Amino acid sequence: MMTVAMLLRVCCAGDPTVTHELRLSYATAAPMGVPQQVIAVNNKFPGPTINVTTNNQVVVNVWNNLDEGALLNWNGIQMRTNSWQDGVLGTNCPIPPGKNWTYRFQVKDQIGSFFYFPSLGLQRAAGGFGSFIVTNRPLIPIPFPMPDGDIEIFIGDWYNQNHTSIRRDLDAGKTLGVPDGVLINGKGPYRYNQTLVPAGIQFPTIRVDPGKTYRIRVHNVGISTSLNFRIQNHPLKLVETEGSYTQQQIYNDFDIHVGQSYSFLVTMDQNATSEFYIVASAVLVDGPLWERVTGVGILQYSNLRGSASGPLPPGPDDRWYKSRSMNQALSVRTNGSASGARPNPQGSFRYGQINVTDFYLIESRPLLKINGSLRSTLNNISFRNPSMPIRLADLNKVKGVYKTDFPSHTTGRQPSLGVQLVNATYKGFIEVVLQNNDTAIHSFHLDGYSFFMVGMGYGNWAEDQRGSYNRWDGISRSTTQVYPGAWTAIQISLDNAGAWNFRSQNLDRWYQGEETYFLILNPEKTNKTEMSPPENVRYCGALESRNQESSSAGFSAHAELLVTILAALLVAILTL
Repeated sequence: MMTVAMLLRVCCAGDPTVTHELRLSYATAAPMGVPQQVIAVNNKFPGPTINVTTNNQVVVNVWNNLDEGALLNWNGIQMRTNSWQDGVLGTNCPIPPGKNWTYRFQVKDQIGSFFYFPSLGLQRAAGGFGSFIVTNRPLIPIPFPMPDGDIEIFIGDWYNQNHTSIRRDLDAGKTLGVPDGVLINGKGPYRYNQTLVPAGIQFPTIRVDPGKTYRIRVHNVGISTSLNFRIQNHPLKLVETEGSYTQQQIYNDFDIHVGQSYSFLVTMDQNATSEFYIVASAVLVDGPLWERVTGVGILQYSNLRGSASGPLPPGPDDRWYKSRSMNQALSVRTNGSASGARPNPQGSFRYGQINVTDFYLIESRPLLKINGSLRSTLNNISFRNPSMPIRLADLNKVKGVYKTDFPSHTTGRQPSLGVQLVNATYKGFIEVVLQNNDTAIHSFHLDGYSFFMVGMGYGNWAEDQRGSYNRWDGISRSTTQVYPGAWTAIQISLDNAGAWNFRSQNLDRWYQGEETYFLILNPEKTNKTEMSPPENVRYCGALESRNQESSSAGFSAHAELLVTILAALLVAILTL
């Protein structure tokens, strides 16, 4: 009997298809020494890695074995013209408990380090995340010698309560408070301090061989805390971030903000008289309680001769030098001589010469009460999730689901709840200035796109700040930080039709309304630039009765793919 792979070679001459099956379920873990409920993927915490190659067709069958609806978001994967697969409430109806849904998308013209995570109701605060790696096609060289190995590291702040408890606290008007700690790869800290770290915690250990160089991909999958990452006595050579190769610079430590991903080359060239600390600690915070917000793992050489001891390698002291982190962020530049996903240098796209067609100044402010609830806002609007996915409402002519009147500036209007979208111009080139007038760092992310980070500065943005923009080699990425009392400017080429989520990556602020969507539609009806809804589309809200549950819902991704291939073969035979 033919295998699925054989059938693919027979009938499908296009890009290869890779399939995965992911099952979300609850598990009990005690990463900080306190037993609690976490979200596992395929019984793993963190979940398994999805490893694909540029231009692969990706099929992921997701089973929801939680007790509430769930969706997976593919943080940074652009899904060209296919926002139907994006995995947020504005693009997909939730997968009900006990049901599955199969995502199908192409990683078109992408490379790099990303991650997936559950996007609903603070679920990422309990886990459910895993790595998503897009490797180069063999004919495209990478701009550095092939590493001897690939290491995934997940860092993130952590609370000793499950996500539903955090959700209840936020609904009751409470704030997050100081985290209970930081996890590295789902585990608590090595007991470097007997006062701060209780005994018996399982800590992460990464084993390496002396003399070898590893590509270490680091993702901040936490809730709301920016973290400084460092490895004792081992410099970090930055080479890639969220799908863009960077100019290769050496850092002793590096700030990674919520939702961001970075790749470093690290050479194991130390005398292994002892183990080495891996540290992720909170930055740009103050107060004695934040001392415990430190994750510590162990880097262990295979020719080990002693255990780690002594103080941790020091992190930055941002209390006295607040511009350090911003200066570091501005030092991250595009490697213009490297090929990306295609065999041409990344620097060949001269974004600085494109005329800006639209401008938005999007302001975030401290939490405030709207209708008696503590809410977060963008331009005085606190986002309320739509009753059904945006494009589903459009195609079924359901009115009143949303408005396309998100203001381009903060207005004098009273703060309010609303489903208000950015009515963006297809094939336009938009400039967005993110103004953070809050007291904490915010990270912002745009699904479906990479944008050029062209400038940062303290104070209120003004038009003369454009003179400081980097118009040559600003990094292209999908998540950027905005420092408190500061601004960040990004520019975006709007060539990906659909409805794309723009959000705070800080889970509390996202949950409290700090998001919107960019609605990008081609006005030429005869020009097909957006995919049709998938055959397995789920309905909700006023259209929920259209769902057709059947035994086919139990098919695995491989079985569904096999049916599709057999149908294609039958059509080919009948047309001979």
